[in-house]
Amino acid sequence: MQKDNNTTNLTRLLTSSASAWTSSRSQSCEPGQDDQIVLASRVRLARNLAGQPFPAHLSPEIGQKVVASLFLALRHLEMANNGKYILLKMKDLTPLQRSLLLEKHLISRELTQALENQAVAIREDEAVALMLNEEDHLRIQCLLPGFQPEEAWRIASEIDDLLEEKLDYAFDPELGYLTTCPSNAGTGLRASVLLHLPGIILTKQQDMLLAQLNKVGMTARGFYGEGTKALGHIFQVSNQVTLGLSEDNILQGLKSVVSRLLEHERQARSRLLQEKGAVIEDQVWRSYGIMSQARLLPGKEFMERLSYLRLGLDLGIIEGIDRSLLNRLLIEAQPAFLQQAKGQELDQLERDKERAKLANIRIGKTQREV
Repeated sequence: MQKDNNTTNLTRLLTSSASAWTSSRSQSCEPGQDDQIVLASRVRLARNLAGQPFPAHLSPEIGQKVVASLFLALRHLEMANNGKYILLKMKDLTPLQRSLLLEKHLISRELTQALENQAVAIREDEAVALMLNEEDHLRIQCLLPGFQPEEAWRIASEIDDLLEEKLDYAFDPELGYLTTCPSNAGTGLRASVLLHLPGIILTKQQDMLLAQLNKVGMTARGFYGEGTKALGHIFQVSNQVTLGLSEDNILQGLKSVVSRLLEHERQARSRLLQEKGAVIEDQVWRSYGIMSQARLLPGKEFMERLSYLRLGLDLGIIEGIDRSLLNRLLIEAQPAFLQQAKGQELDQLERDKERAKLANIRIGKTQREV
C-alpha cells in the first residue's frame, strides 16, 4: 500500500504544475499589495551530521548510512503530525523526472546530477522539500506564496527542531552550524523572495538598485537561482552570508531590502503609466494577442509576454486572469513539462510549438470566459 501511495504521489508531483507557491494567497490583489509583486518566499536551512564527511567526500558505504539515518528521522516528522512525505532516491528517477522537480522548485540543480546517495523528501502539500546529500547532508526548504518569509522560517524551524531530536548536527559553539560552504556557516539560513520587477527594469533602474543589494549583503539571481538569468523581469533576492548573523537579523534584513524594492517598483509603475501609458497598454494587449494566437513561442519571448500580462493585471489594464494560472504557466512552459505533456522528447522548434499551443489554450480560454 505504501508503494502504491508513493507511486500515486510521484505521478501527481510530476504531472501537476500546481504547487504550494503557485497558489497565490490572494487571487484579487489590490493595487499596492505586496503579493502583486512578490511571487513567493523561500527559506532554506543547511545542516550536516556530526562526525561524517561532507557529501562530496562520502564513501558509498558511509553515504548509505547517512541516508538511512536521515530517512529514519524523516519518519519522525510524520509521526509528529508534520504531514506526509514522499521519499525519492534521485538515481531511481529518470533525467526528465528530475528536471520536472527542478522546474517546480522542489529540488536544486545539484540534485539533478543524481549522484550516489542523493535523495529528496517532499511533503504532500509541496510547501516543504528536504534535500539529502546535495552540497550538505540536509537542506530543509520551505517555499510559500507571496511575501511571507517569517512564516516560511517558522515552518522550517519547526521541522529543524523535530529532526534535531533524532539527528546529531555538526555544530560549533563559536561558528554555529558547520556547512560545506563557509558562507552558509552559522545559522545555515538562506532566505529569499521571488520578485516580479518590470517597472524597475523598464525604467532602467536595475543596475543601480541591484548593485546596492551587494552593499547590504544581498544578491539577486534569476528565476532558478544561482547561475540563471532574470527572464520575464523575475528576480530571486536573497542573503549572501549567514555567519555572524542571527536568524532574525537575516529575515529583517531581507524584509527591509525587499520593502525598498517594492516601493521603487510601485513608483516605477506609476511613472510608466504617467509617461508611457499608451505604450504599456499596447504591450499588454499585444502580449495577450501573441499568447492567445501565436504558433511559435520561444521561452524568452513567452516569459516576456507573460510578464506584461501580469503587469497589465496588476495595473487594471486587463481583467479575468487568475494569478495562480500565471504562476502555473511559469512551470508548464518549461522544457521538461512540455515534453511530459506531449509524451515524447522535443527539439527546440517542437517545444516552441507546444509552448504556443499551451498559451493559446490557457490565455485565450481565460479571456473568452470574461
